Amino acid sequence: MALDGCGLFCKYMLIIFNIIFALVGFACLGFGLWLRFSNNTRGIFEIEAFSSTTFVIAVTVLIVLGSLMLLVVFFGDYGACNEKRCALQVFSVLLALMAVAAVCIGAITFSQRVEVGKHIAEFYTSLYALYVANGDPVIKVTLQFVHNMLHCCGVTGSPLVESLDCPKPNSIFENIVMPTCPAVIESKFDSQAPLVLGVFVGTGALLLVALFCSTTLSSKLRQSASASQYIILTQSTPVLAQPSPPTSYYPDQDPIIFTPLTEANIPLTQA
Repeated sequence: MALDGCGLFCKYMLIIFNIIFALVGFACLGFGLWLRFSNNTRGIFEIEAFSSTTFVIAVTVLIVLGSLMLLVVFFGDYGACNEKRCALQVFSVLLALMAVAAVCIGAITFSQRVEVGKHIAEFYTSLYALYVANGDPVIKVTLQFVHNMLHCCGVTGSPLVESLDCPKPNSIFENIVMPTCPAVIESKFDSQAPLVLGVFVGTGALLLVALFCSTTLSSKLRQSASASQYIILTQSTPVLAQPSPPTSYYPDQDPIIFTPLTEANIPLTQA
């Protein structure tokens, strides 16, 4: 269907949005599935006593979130690329639900920032214990990324004792003792709670922009379909400039010749 400039802009914006959304969804789903089915972490999910730990809950959230994001991407890409209004409508409903959920989660996280910070610190401690027990290189890279980002050193805070590489010390004293990562995580999350709230609200706003593009594209497709149907229904057959002469119903019949009347042929009546 033919789309105007606004419709094409919304179409390509949705395609770009879905590509970024798909990358994030694959990352969340892949990391969650790896933590769930890895040989080093599979045993945690088989122990009933650990079924409610922060680690198990976080992994489950990653898997569910990644799957939901990929489902949204499927409807969005199918509807935008193939210009299907039904898929765009499902995509719009899912976007609206995710936008509301993002804002609600951000508000809850901000109001319960102390408890959420403790749970995140517990998640780090669980990963640290898994690395100490199994020495998984992927977990090692993840922990070192946290160390460098937050400038902390494991659960002991001593570079001399830690089996992981700690960040470069900023002072001579930090060569012996550095802040522990669980404590830094809790304090950072408490102090950066407004920023976390802004990230959730910004995510909700981005989802609303995609929702606006989706509804606009769906409306443009409906208008284009209605215009095409109107043109087909109102098209009339052109009138011939010179109508063709009528044809005889009996083409094999000889033509009838009428003799013109003259004065000799007209009979005279008797007076």
